[in-house]
Amino acid sequence: MQKKQSKKQRERLTALLPFLIALASGILMGLTVAPVGAWFLAWIALAPLWVLVVSSSKRKNQSPPAFLWGIGYHGVALFWITGIHPMTWLGVPWLPSLAITLFCWGFISVLGGVFVAVWAAVMVRLAGQKPWLRILIGTAVWCGLESLWSAGPLWWSSLAYTQSPHNLVILHLGQLSGPNTVTAAIAAVNGLIAEGWTNHRDAEGAERISFAPLWFVNKYFAIATGLLISLHLIGFILYSRPIAQPPEAALKVGIVQGNIPNRLLRSSEGFLRAQENYTSGYITLANQGVDAVLTPEGALPIFQRNLLGTALVAAVKEKGVVAWIGAFGERGDSYTISLFTFNNKAEIVSRYDKAKLVPLGEYIPFEGILGGLVQRLSPLDAHQVAGSANQLFDTPFGRAIASICYESAFPEQFRRQAAAGGQFILSSSNDAHYTASMPFQHHAQDMMRAIETDRWSARATNTGYSAFIDPHGRTLWISGYNTYETHAETIYRRQTKTLYVRWGDWLTPLLLVFSGGAWLVIQLRDTKKLTLS
Repeated sequence: MQKKQSKKQRERLTALLPFLIALASGILMGLTVAPVGAWFLAWIALAPLWVLVVSSSKRKNQSPPAFLWGIGYHGVALFWITGIHPMTWLGVPWLPSLAITLFCWGFISVLGGVFVAVWAAVMVRLAGQKPWLRILIGTAVWCGLESLWSAGPLWWSSLAYTQSPHNLVILHLGQLSGPNTVTAAIAAVNGLIAEGWTNHRDAEGAERISFAPLWFVNKYFAIATGLLISLHLIGFILYSRPIAQPPEAALKVGIVQGNIPNRLLRSSEGFLRAQENYTSGYITLANQGVDAVLTPEGALPIFQRNLLGTALVAAVKEKGVVAWIGAFGERGDSYTISLFTFNNKAEIVSRYDKAKLVPLGEYIPFEGILGGLVQRLSPLDAHQVAGSANQLFDTPFGRAIASICYESAFPEQFRRQAAAGGQFILSSSNDAHYTASMPFQHHAQDMMRAIETDRWSARATNTGYSAFIDPHGRTLWISGYNTYETHAETIYRRQTKTLYVRWGDWLTPLLLVFSGGAWLVIQLRDTKKLTLS
Protein backbone atom coordinates (compact mmCIF):
# COMPACT_ATOMS: atom_id res chain seq x y z
CA MET A 1 0.00 0.00 0.00
CA GLN A 2 2.80 2.40 0.95
CA LYS A 3 4.65 1.53 -2.25
CA LYS A 4 1.57 2.41 -4.32
CA GLN A 5 1.17 5.76 -2.51
CA SER A 6 4.87 6.49 -2.94
CA LYS A 7 4.59 5.68 -6.64
CA LYS A 8 1.59 7.99 -7.03
CA GLN A 9 3.44 10.81 -5.27
CA ARG A 10 6.41 10.35 -7.61
CA GLU A 11 4.08 10.39 -10.60
CA ARG A 12 2.42 13.59 -9.38
CA LEU A 13 5.80 15.21 -8.82
CA THR A 14 6.96 14.11 -12.25
CA ALA A 15 3.80 15.57 -13.82
CA LEU A 16 4.22 18.80 -11.85
CA LEU A 17 7.93 19.21 -12.55
CA PRO A 18 7.61 20.74 -16.07
CA PHE A 19 5.29 23.42 -14.71
CA LEU A 20 7.70 24.26 -11.89
CA ILE A 21 10.63 24.39 -14.30
CA ALA A 22 8.74 26.69 -16.69
CA LEU A 23 7.69 29.05 -13.92
CA ALA A 24 11.15 29.07 -12.33
CA SER A 25 12.96 29.79 -15.60
CA GLY A 26 10.49 32.59 -16.36
CA ILE A 27 11.20 34.09 -12.94
CA LEU A 28 14.93 33.85 -13.67
CA MET A 29 14.36 35.87 -16.84
CA GLY A 30 12.44 38.42 -14.76
CA LEU A 31 15.47 38.83 -12.46
CA THR A 32 17.53 40.21 -15.34
CA VAL A 33 16.08 43.71 -14.94
CA ALA A 34 15.94 46.15 -12.02
CA PRO A 35 15.93 45.82 -9.09
CA VAL A 36 18.08 42.65 -9.39
CA GLY A 37 19.74 43.30 -12.76
CA ALA A 38 21.16 39.78 -13.31
CA TRP A 39 21.34 40.41 -17.07
CA PHE A 40 23.53 37.35 -17.81
CA LEU A 41 20.64 35.01 -16.89
CA ALA A 42 18.86 36.04 -20.10
CA TRP A 43 21.29 33.92 -22.13
CA ILE A 44 20.15 30.69 -20.43
CA ALA A 45 16.71 31.40 -18.88
CA LEU A 46 14.73 30.63 -22.05
CA ALA A 47 16.53 27.33 -22.69
CA PRO A 48 14.59 25.24 -20.09
CA LEU A 49 11.28 26.25 -21.67
CA TRP A 50 12.66 25.46 -25.13
CA VAL A 51 13.66 21.96 -23.92
CA LEU A 52 10.18 21.44 -22.44
CA VAL A 53 8.51 22.52 -25.68
CA VAL A 54 10.68 20.22 -27.81
CA SER A 55 10.09 17.33 -25.39
CA SER A 56 6.33 17.87 -25.35
CA SER A 57 6.23 17.85 -29.15
CA LYS A 58 7.46 14.27 -28.98
CA ARG A 59 4.70 13.38 -26.49
CA LYS A 60 1.54 14.68 -28.11
CA ASN A 61 -0.57 14.07 -25.03
CA GLN A 62 1.35 16.66 -23.02
CA SER A 63 1.06 20.41 -23.60
CA PRO A 64 4.08 22.61 -22.79
CA PRO A 65 3.62 24.89 -19.74
CA ALA A 66 4.80 27.96 -21.69
CA PHE A 67 2.01 30.10 -20.24
CA LEU A 68 3.65 29.92 -16.80
CA TRP A 69 7.02 31.00 -18.20
CA GLY A 70 5.43 34.18 -19.57
CA ILE A 71 3.66 34.89 -16.28
CA GLY A 72 6.90 34.33 -14.37
CA TYR A 73 8.92 36.66 -16.58
CA HIS A 74 6.49 39.52 -17.03
CA GLY A 75 5.06 39.21 -13.53
CA VAL A 76 8.48 39.63 -11.91
CA ALA A 77 9.84 42.19 -14.39
CA LEU A 78 6.73 44.36 -14.06
CA PHE A 79 6.13 43.91 -10.35
CA TRP A 80 6.76 47.65 -10.00
CA ILE A 81 3.21 48.18 -11.31
CA THR A 82 2.01 47.36 -7.80
CA GLY A 83 3.67 50.59 -6.68
CA ILE A 84 0.65 52.60 -7.86
CA HIS A 85 -1.21 51.30 -4.78
CA PRO A 86 -2.63 52.98 -2.77
CA MET A 87 -4.12 55.57 -5.14
CA THR A 88 -5.64 57.56 -2.33
CA TRP A 89 -3.96 60.68 -3.73
CA LEU A 90 -6.31 60.29 -6.71
CA GLY A 91 -9.29 59.90 -4.43
CA VAL A 92 -9.54 56.13 -4.96
CA PRO A 93 -10.44 54.24 -1.74
CA TRP A 94 -7.87 51.72 -0.48
CA LEU A 95 -9.73 48.51 -1.45
CA PRO A 96 -10.73 49.57 -4.99
CA SER A 97 -7.16 50.83 -5.42
CA LEU A 98 -5.84 47.38 -4.53
CA ALA A 99 -8.29 45.76 -6.95
CA ILE A 100 -7.24 48.07 -9.80
CA THR A 101 -3.55 47.48 -9.04
CA LEU A 102 -3.85 43.70 -8.96
CA PHE A 103 -5.94 43.73 -12.14
CA CYS A 104 -3.31 45.79 -14.01
CA TRP A 105 -0.42 43.61 -12.82
CA GLY A 106 -2.33 40.38 -13.43
CA PHE A 107 -3.53 41.46 -16.87
CA ILE A 108 -0.06 42.29 -18.21
CA SER A 109 1.35 39.08 -16.70
CA VAL A 110 -1.38 36.97 -18.30
CA LEU A 111 -0.91 38.80 -21.60
CA GLY A 112 2.77 37.88 -21.43
CA GLY A 113 1.76 34.28 -20.75
CA VAL A 114 -0.50 34.25 -23.82
CA PHE A 115 2.32 35.64 -25.95
CA VAL A 116 4.71 32.84 -24.91
CA ALA A 117 1.97 30.20 -25.27
CA VAL A 118 1.43 31.25 -28.89
CA TRP A 119 5.17 30.89 -29.52
CA ALA A 120 5.17 27.43 -27.92
CA ALA A 121 2.15 26.34 -29.98
CA VAL A 122 4.10 27.11 -33.15
CA MET A 123 7.18 25.28 -31.86
CA VAL A 124 5.20 22.16 -30.94
CA ARG A 125 4.14 21.83 -34.57
CA LEU A 126 7.77 21.60 -35.58
CA ALA A 127 8.12 18.10 -34.14
CA GLY A 128 10.38 16.00 -36.31
CA GLN A 129 12.04 19.02 -37.94
CA LYS A 130 15.79 19.53 -37.92
CA PRO A 131 17.08 21.34 -34.80
CA TRP A 132 18.57 24.14 -36.90
CA LEU A 133 15.14 24.79 -38.43
CA ARG A 134 13.51 24.89 -35.00
CA ILE A 135 16.12 27.43 -33.86
CA LEU A 136 15.58 29.57 -36.94
CA ILE A 137 11.78 29.48 -36.78
CA GLY A 138 11.70 29.83 -32.99
CA THR A 139 13.85 32.96 -33.16
CA ALA A 140 11.86 34.43 -36.04
CA VAL A 141 8.47 33.81 -34.43
CA TRP A 142 9.58 35.27 -31.09
CA CYS A 143 10.78 38.45 -32.82
CA GLY A 144 7.58 38.61 -34.87
CA LEU A 145 5.40 38.32 -31.78
CA GLU A 146 7.36 41.03 -29.97
CA SER A 147 6.93 43.30 -33.01
CA LEU A 148 3.20 42.62 -33.02
CA TRP A 149 2.87 43.29 -29.28
CA SER A 150 4.95 46.49 -29.41
CA ALA A 151 2.70 47.82 -32.18
CA GLY A 152 -0.16 47.97 -29.66
CA PRO A 153 -0.75 50.33 -26.73
CA LEU A 154 0.61 48.06 -23.98
CA TRP A 155 4.31 47.25 -24.20
CA TRP A 156 7.40 47.26 -22.00
CA SER A 157 9.33 44.04 -21.37
CA SER A 158 11.07 42.78 -24.50
CA LEU A 159 13.89 40.24 -24.23
CA ALA A 160 16.25 42.96 -25.44
CA TYR A 161 15.80 45.22 -22.41
CA THR A 162 17.07 42.44 -20.14
CA GLN A 163 20.56 43.60 -21.22
CA SER A 164 20.07 47.26 -20.31
CA PRO A 165 21.75 49.08 -18.64
CA HIS A 166 24.58 46.64 -17.92
CA ASN A 167 25.54 45.01 -21.24
CA LEU A 168 26.12 48.05 -23.43
CA VAL A 169 28.22 46.06 -25.90
CA ILE A 170 25.41 43.73 -26.99
CA LEU A 171 22.89 46.60 -27.00
CA HIS A 172 24.85 48.14 -29.88
CA LEU A 173 23.37 45.45 -32.11
CA GLY A 174 20.26 47.63 -31.86
CA GLN A 175 21.95 50.03 -34.28
CA LEU A 176 21.61 47.38 -36.98
CA SER A 177 17.90 46.56 -36.79
CA GLY A 178 16.57 47.88 -33.48
CA PRO A 179 15.92 45.99 -30.23
CA ASN A 180 14.74 42.88 -32.07
CA THR A 181 18.36 42.33 -33.10
CA VAL A 182 19.22 41.79 -29.43
CA THR A 183 16.06 39.75 -28.90
CA ALA A 184 17.01 37.50 -31.82
CA ALA A 185 20.50 37.02 -30.40
CA ILE A 186 19.14 35.99 -26.99
CA ALA A 187 16.53 33.64 -28.49
CA ALA A 188 19.03 32.00 -30.85
CA VAL A 189 21.65 31.36 -28.14
CA ASN A 190 19.01 29.91 -25.83
CA GLY A 191 17.70 27.76 -28.68
CA LEU A 192 21.16 26.38 -29.44
CA ILE A 193 21.73 25.53 -25.78
CA ALA A 194 18.33 23.84 -25.56
CA GLU A 195 18.79 21.84 -28.75
CA GLY A 196 22.27 20.85 -27.60
CA TRP A 197 20.85 19.61 -24.30
CA THR A 198 18.01 17.74 -26.01
CA ASN A 199 20.31 16.05 -28.50
CA HIS A 200 22.86 15.24 -25.80
CA ARG A 201 20.17 13.58 -23.70
CA ASP A 202 18.87 11.60 -26.69
CA ALA A 203 22.39 10.54 -27.66
CA GLU A 204 23.16 9.35 -24.13
CA GLY A 205 20.28 6.91 -24.47
CA ALA A 206 21.51 5.82 -27.89
CA GLU A 207 25.08 5.32 -26.68
CA ARG A 208 24.00 2.73 -24.20
CA ILE A 209 23.07 0.64 -27.23
CA SER A 210 25.26 1.76 -30.12
CA PHE A 211 28.08 3.69 -28.42
CA ALA A 212 27.50 6.65 -30.75
CA PRO A 213 30.03 9.49 -30.25
CA LEU A 214 28.63 12.20 -27.97
CA TRP A 215 30.97 14.90 -29.22
CA PHE A 216 28.83 15.27 -32.34
CA VAL A 217 25.73 16.48 -30.53
CA ASN A 218 27.78 18.96 -28.47
CA LYS A 219 28.28 21.00 -31.62
CA TYR A 220 25.20 22.99 -30.57
CA PHE A 221 26.91 24.10 -27.37
CA ALA A 222 30.01 25.04 -29.38
CA ILE A 223 27.92 27.03 -31.87
CA ALA A 224 26.06 28.75 -29.03
CA THR A 225 29.36 29.78 -27.45
CA GLY A 226 30.77 30.94 -30.78
CA LEU A 227 27.62 32.91 -31.60
CA LEU A 228 27.59 34.57 -28.19
CA ILE A 229 31.23 35.63 -28.53
CA SER A 230 30.84 36.75 -32.16
CA LEU A 231 27.78 38.89 -31.42
CA HIS A 232 29.58 40.57 -28.53
CA LEU A 233 32.58 41.23 -30.78
CA ILE A 234 30.32 42.91 -33.35
CA GLY A 235 28.76 44.95 -30.56
CA PHE A 236 32.19 45.86 -29.23
CA ILE A 237 33.30 47.14 -32.63
CA LEU A 238 30.22 49.40 -32.77
CA TYR A 239 30.72 50.40 -29.13
CA SER A 240 34.38 51.33 -29.75
CA ARG A 241 33.71 53.84 -32.50
CA PRO A 242 34.67 57.37 -31.38
CA ILE A 243 31.91 59.95 -30.97
CA ALA A 244 32.51 63.21 -32.79
CA GLN A 245 32.07 66.27 -30.56
CA PRO A 246 32.48 69.34 -32.78
CA PRO A 247 32.21 72.62 -30.83
CA GLU A 248 29.60 74.01 -33.23
CA ALA A 249 27.28 71.09 -32.38
CA ALA A 250 27.58 71.54 -28.62
CA LEU A 251 24.46 72.26 -26.58
CA LYS A 252 24.62 72.84 -22.84
CA VAL A 253 21.37 71.56 -21.33
CA GLY A 254 20.22 71.94 -17.75
CA ILE A 255 17.77 69.61 -16.00
CA VAL A 256 15.53 70.44 -13.04
CA GLN A 257 14.24 67.52 -10.98
CA GLY A 258 11.50 69.18 -8.95
CA ASN A 259 10.75 66.28 -6.56
CA ILE A 260 7.06 67.01 -6.07
CA PRO A 261 5.16 63.90 -4.87
CA ASN A 262 2.13 63.16 -7.04
CA ARG A 263 -0.15 63.24 -4.02
CA LEU A 264 0.72 66.95 -3.71
CA LEU A 265 1.15 67.89 -7.35
CA ARG A 266 -2.55 68.46 -8.03
CA SER A 267 -3.12 70.45 -4.86
CA SER A 268 -2.60 74.19 -4.43
CA GLU A 269 0.30 73.48 -2.08
CA GLY A 270 1.92 71.19 -4.64
CA PHE A 271 1.48 73.69 -7.45
CA LEU A 272 3.08 76.45 -5.39
CA ARG A 273 6.02 74.18 -4.58
CA ALA A 274 6.32 73.20 -8.26
CA GLN A 275 6.44 76.85 -9.30
CA GLU A 276 9.05 77.59 -6.67
CA ASN A 277 11.26 74.56 -7.38
CA TYR A 278 11.22 74.81 -11.16
CA THR A 279 11.61 78.58 -11.23
CA SER A 280 14.54 78.60 -8.79
CA GLY A 281 16.09 75.64 -10.61
CA TYR A 282 15.73 77.38 -13.95
CA ILE A 283 17.35 80.57 -12.62
CA THR A 284 20.23 78.59 -11.09
CA LEU A 285 20.93 76.85 -14.38
CA ALA A 286 20.50 80.01 -16.43
CA ASN A 287 23.13 81.68 -14.23
CA GLN A 288 25.46 78.75 -15.01
CA GLY A 289 25.32 79.64 -18.70
CA VAL A 290 23.20 76.80 -20.09
CA ASP A 291 21.66 77.07 -23.54
CA ALA A 292 18.35 75.50 -22.48
CA VAL A 293 16.55 73.96 -19.50
CA LEU A 294 14.46 70.76 -19.58
CA THR A 295 11.69 70.06 -17.07
CA PRO A 296 9.77 66.80 -16.44
CA GLU A 297 6.39 65.65 -17.67
CA GLY A 298 3.66 67.76 -16.04
CA ALA A 299 6.19 69.94 -14.21
CA LEU A 300 3.51 72.64 -14.06
CA PRO A 301 0.15 70.78 -14.00
CA ILE A 302 -1.83 73.56 -15.70
CA PHE A 303 -3.20 74.25 -19.16
CA GLN A 304 -1.27 76.03 -21.87
CA ARG A 305 -3.41 79.16 -21.57
CA ASN A 306 -2.29 79.60 -17.97
CA LEU A 307 1.41 79.07 -18.51
CA LEU A 308 2.20 82.62 -19.52
CA GLY A 309 1.17 83.90 -16.09
CA THR A 310 3.55 81.66 -14.14
CA ALA A 311 6.74 82.69 -12.36
CA LEU A 312 8.70 80.18 -14.45
CA VAL A 313 7.75 81.79 -17.76
CA ALA A 314 8.44 85.20 -16.25
CA ALA A 315 11.94 83.95 -15.40
CA VAL A 316 12.37 82.73 -18.98
CA LYS A 317 11.48 86.20 -20.24
CA GLU A 318 13.95 87.78 -17.83
CA LYS A 319 16.88 85.41 -18.37
CA GLY A 320 16.37 84.74 -22.08
CA VAL A 321 17.30 81.06 -21.85
CA VAL A 322 15.21 78.55 -23.78
CA ALA A 323 13.02 76.27 -21.65
CA TRP A 324 11.17 73.04 -22.35
CA ILE A 325 8.25 73.00 -19.94
CA GLY A 326 5.99 70.05 -19.23
CA ALA A 327 2.31 71.04 -18.89
CA PHE A 328 -1.14 70.29 -20.39
CA GLY A 329 -2.10 71.18 -23.94
CA GLU A 330 -5.68 71.73 -25.10
CA ARG A 331 -7.53 70.21 -28.02
CA GLY A 332 -11.17 71.24 -28.06
CA ASP A 333 -12.83 69.81 -24.94
CA SER A 334 -9.93 67.40 -24.41
CA TYR A 335 -6.39 67.85 -23.17
CA THR A 336 -2.96 66.42 -23.88
CA ILE A 337 0.19 65.84 -21.84
CA SER A 338 2.61 68.14 -23.63
CA LEU A 339 6.12 69.52 -23.75
CA PHE A 340 6.35 73.19 -24.80
CA THR A 341 9.36 75.03 -26.21
CA PHE A 342 9.69 78.60 -24.90
CA ASN A 343 12.23 80.63 -26.83
CA ASN A 344 14.45 83.36 -25.35
CA LYS A 345 11.51 85.79 -25.56
CA ALA A 346 9.27 83.45 -23.55
CA GLU A 347 7.16 82.65 -26.62
CA ILE A 348 5.84 79.16 -27.34
CA VAL A 349 7.47 78.12 -30.62
CA SER A 350 6.74 74.37 -30.61
CA ARG A 351 4.73 71.74 -28.80
CA TYR A 352 4.91 67.96 -28.56
CA ASP A 353 1.89 65.96 -27.34
CA LYS A 354 2.36 62.57 -25.71
CA ALA A 355 1.31 59.99 -28.32
CA LYS A 356 1.53 56.77 -26.27
CA LEU A 357 -0.84 56.94 -23.29
CA VAL A 358 -0.89 54.48 -20.38
CA PRO A 359 -4.08 52.34 -20.46
CA LEU A 360 -6.34 53.03 -17.43
CA GLY A 361 -3.73 55.44 -16.05
CA GLU A 362 -4.18 58.05 -18.80
CA TYR A 363 -7.05 56.82 -20.94
CA ILE A 364 -9.85 54.29 -20.66
CA PRO A 365 -9.73 51.37 -23.14
CA PHE A 366 -13.17 50.45 -24.53
CA GLU A 367 -14.52 53.64 -22.94
CA GLY A 368 -18.09 52.86 -23.95
CA ILE A 369 -18.00 49.66 -21.89
CA LEU A 370 -15.55 50.44 -19.08
CA GLY A 371 -15.88 54.22 -18.81
CA GLY A 372 -18.63 54.28 -16.20
CA LEU A 373 -17.02 51.60 -14.06
CA VAL A 374 -13.57 53.22 -14.07
CA GLN A 375 -14.97 56.66 -13.34
CA ARG A 376 -16.80 55.27 -10.34
CA LEU A 377 -13.51 53.92 -9.01
CA SER A 378 -11.28 56.87 -9.87
CA PRO A 379 -11.47 60.58 -10.70
CA LEU A 380 -9.24 60.07 -13.76
CA ASP A 381 -10.32 62.40 -16.57
CA ALA A 382 -11.57 60.29 -19.46
CA HIS A 383 -11.03 63.17 -21.92
CA GLN A 384 -7.27 63.01 -22.08
CA VAL A 385 -6.25 62.30 -25.68
CA ALA A 386 -3.11 61.15 -27.44
CA GLY A 387 -0.98 63.27 -29.72
CA SER A 388 -0.48 62.54 -33.40
CA ALA A 389 1.81 59.64 -34.29
CA ASN A 390 3.80 61.67 -36.84
CA GLN A 391 4.74 64.75 -34.80
CA LEU A 392 8.03 66.61 -35.23
CA PHE A 393 9.55 68.79 -32.52
CA ASP A 394 11.51 71.78 -33.81
CA THR A 395 13.49 73.91 -31.36
CA PRO A 396 15.74 76.98 -31.63
CA PHE A 397 18.69 74.52 -31.74
CA GLY A 398 17.33 72.29 -34.48
CA ARG A 399 14.93 69.37 -34.57
CA ALA A 400 14.78 67.22 -31.43
CA ILE A 401 13.51 63.71 -30.75
CA ALA A 402 10.83 64.17 -28.11
CA SER A 403 9.55 61.52 -25.74
CA ILE A 404 7.17 61.78 -22.80
CA CYS A 405 7.31 59.05 -20.14
CA TYR A 406 5.80 55.75 -21.37
CA GLU A 407 6.95 56.42 -24.94
CA SER A 408 10.49 55.37 -23.98
CA ALA A 409 9.39 51.74 -24.43
CA PHE A 410 8.48 52.27 -28.11
CA PRO A 411 11.64 52.39 -30.26
CA GLU A 412 9.75 53.21 -33.44
CA GLN A 413 8.76 56.59 -31.93
CA PHE A 414 12.45 57.49 -31.68
CA ARG A 415 13.49 55.92 -34.98
CA ARG A 416 10.88 57.84 -36.94
CA GLN A 417 11.90 61.18 -35.43
CA ALA A 418 15.62 60.46 -35.94
CA ALA A 419 14.96 59.56 -39.59
CA ALA A 420 13.10 62.88 -39.95
CA GLY A 421 16.13 64.85 -38.76
CA GLY A 422 15.99 64.69 -34.95
CA GLN A 423 19.46 65.58 -33.67
CA PHE A 424 19.19 64.91 -29.93
CA ILE A 425 16.75 63.31 -27.50
CA LEU A 426 14.61 65.11 -24.93
CA SER A 427 12.91 62.65 -22.59
CA SER A 428 10.45 64.10 -20.06
CA SER A 429 8.86 61.80 -17.46
CA ASN A 430 7.04 61.52 -14.15
CA ASP A 431 7.57 58.16 -12.41
CA ALA A 432 6.77 59.44 -8.93
CA HIS A 433 3.95 56.98 -8.21
CA TYR A 434 6.13 53.85 -8.59
CA THR A 435 8.92 52.19 -6.62
CA ALA A 436 12.57 52.89 -7.47
CA SER A 437 12.91 49.85 -9.77
CA MET A 438 10.50 51.33 -12.30
CA PRO A 439 12.40 54.60 -12.98
CA PHE A 440 15.62 52.59 -13.21
CA GLN A 441 14.02 50.34 -15.84
CA HIS A 442 12.75 53.51 -17.52
CA HIS A 443 16.30 54.88 -17.60
CA ALA A 444 17.42 51.56 -19.12
CA GLN A 445 14.84 51.98 -21.91
CA ASP A 446 16.15 55.47 -22.70
CA MET A 447 19.70 54.11 -22.86
CA MET A 448 18.59 51.65 -25.55
CA ARG A 449 16.91 54.41 -27.55
CA ALA A 450 20.08 56.55 -27.41
CA ILE A 451 22.19 53.66 -28.74
CA GLU A 452 19.75 52.66 -31.49
CA THR A 453 19.45 56.20 -32.85
CA ASP A 454 23.08 57.19 -32.12
CA ARG A 455 21.93 60.29 -30.26
CA TRP A 456 22.75 62.13 -27.03
CA SER A 457 19.88 62.11 -24.58
CA ALA A 458 18.73 64.42 -21.79
CA ARG A 459 16.21 62.81 -19.43
CA ALA A 460 14.27 64.91 -16.90
CA THR A 461 12.00 63.31 -14.31
CA ASN A 462 9.98 64.58 -11.38
CA THR A 463 11.50 62.45 -8.62
CA GLY A 464 14.24 60.43 -10.39
CA TYR A 465 16.09 59.12 -12.17
CA SER A 466 17.03 62.11 -14.33
CA ALA A 467 20.13 61.58 -16.46
CA PHE A 468 22.33 62.45 -19.41
CA ILE A 469 23.26 59.64 -21.81
CA ASP A 470 25.75 59.59 -24.68
CA PRO A 471 25.22 57.76 -28.04
CA HIS A 472 27.01 54.68 -26.69
CA GLY A 473 24.46 54.41 -23.88
CA ARG A 474 26.91 55.53 -21.21
CA THR A 475 25.34 57.47 -18.37
CA LEU A 476 27.25 60.74 -17.96
CA TRP A 477 25.25 61.75 -14.90
CA ILE A 478 22.29 60.33 -13.04
CA SER A 479 20.29 61.95 -10.25
CA GLY A 480 19.37 60.59 -6.88
CA TYR A 481 15.89 59.24 -6.19
CA ASN A 482 13.28 61.36 -4.42
CA THR A 483 15.66 64.31 -4.39
CA TYR A 484 15.51 67.89 -5.64
CA GLU A 485 18.36 68.44 -8.09
CA THR A 486 19.63 70.60 -10.89
CA HIS A 487 22.40 69.61 -13.24
CA ALA A 488 23.92 70.86 -16.49
CA GLU A 489 25.76 68.81 -19.11
CA THR A 490 26.98 69.42 -22.63
CA ILE A 491 25.44 67.21 -25.29
CA TYR A 492 26.02 67.29 -29.04
CA ARG A 493 23.62 67.48 -31.95
CA ARG A 494 24.10 64.65 -34.45
CA GLN A 495 22.80 63.91 -37.92
CA THR A 496 24.13 60.38 -38.36
CA LYS A 497 21.75 57.60 -39.38
CA THR A 498 22.24 54.04 -38.18
CA LEU A 499 21.01 51.11 -40.27
CA TYR A 500 18.05 50.89 -37.92
CA VAL A 501 17.17 54.55 -38.40
CA ARG A 502 17.43 54.18 -42.18
CA TRP A 503 15.65 50.85 -42.68
CA GLY A 504 13.77 50.15 -39.47
CA ASP A 505 13.44 46.59 -38.18
CA TRP A 506 14.44 44.76 -41.37
CA LEU A 507 15.74 41.70 -39.49
CA THR A 508 12.37 40.39 -38.24
CA PRO A 509 10.66 40.15 -41.67
CA LEU A 510 13.88 38.70 -43.11
CA LEU A 511 13.93 35.97 -40.44
CA LEU A 512 10.24 35.24 -40.92
CA VAL A 513 10.53 34.99 -44.71
CA PHE A 514 13.74 32.97 -44.64
CA SER A 515 12.55 30.54 -41.94
CA GLY A 516 9.14 30.16 -43.59
CA GLY A 517 10.81 29.52 -46.94
CA ALA A 518 13.16 26.93 -45.45
CA TRP A 519 10.25 25.14 -43.81
CA LEU A 520 8.28 25.15 -47.07
CA VAL A 521 11.22 23.77 -49.07
CA ILE A 522 11.69 20.95 -46.58
CA GLN A 523 7.98 20.15 -46.59
CA LEU A 524 7.92 19.99 -50.40
CA ARG A 525 11.03 17.83 -50.43
CA ASP A 526 9.56 15.40 -47.91
CA THR A 527 6.29 15.26 -49.81
CA LYS A 528 8.17 14.49 -53.03
CA LYS A 529 10.08 11.68 -51.32
CA LEU A 530 6.85 10.14 -50.05
CA THR A 531 5.30 10.37 -53.51
CA LEU A 532 8.29 8.68 -55.14
CA SER A 533 8.38 5.93 -52.56
